[in-house]
Amino acid sequence: MRLVLQRVARAEVRVGEEAVGAIGRGLLVLVGVGRGDGPLEVEAAAEKLLHLRIFEDAAGKMNLDLAGAGGELLLVSQFTLLAATDRGRRPSFEAAARPEAAAPLIEQLAERLRDSGISVATGRFGAHMEVDLVNDGPVTLVLDFPPPDSAR
Repeated sequence: MRLVLQRVARAEVRVGEEAVGAIGRGLLVLVGVGRGDGPLEVEAAAEKLLHLRIFEDAAGKMNLDLAGAGGELLLVSQFTLLAATDRGRRPSFEAAARPEAAAPLIEQLAERLRDSGISVATGRFGAHMEVDLVNDGPVTLVLDFPPPDSAR
């Protein structure tokens, strides 16, 4: 599983003319699910998202986690995060999980985060989405959670 997270002042995801998810201050998280990912990767990703201290405290130091900052989360599926571009000119997506395996894991991640008390909005799996955001900082991090027996 690969996550690209951006600290945002606000973010919204649209499908066509419909806003399907929106947040105020918090994290926009693009989620790529890889072949072989499962509940262990979901739990590791949730724990990291919940406890990563990337919000500024009163002294201006990155010392607050999402809950401490009163932040929200917007999860958007994005299989292209797992693209291999080392050969040729067309990306290969062989490392990405099939939709029927990826969709439930993204939903499990959203539910795990909601269960912790965080407000979580999502995009629409498999849809063509437009994401609008105001990056705060900017702060952008890439987090990888490869399965233990990963061939990636």
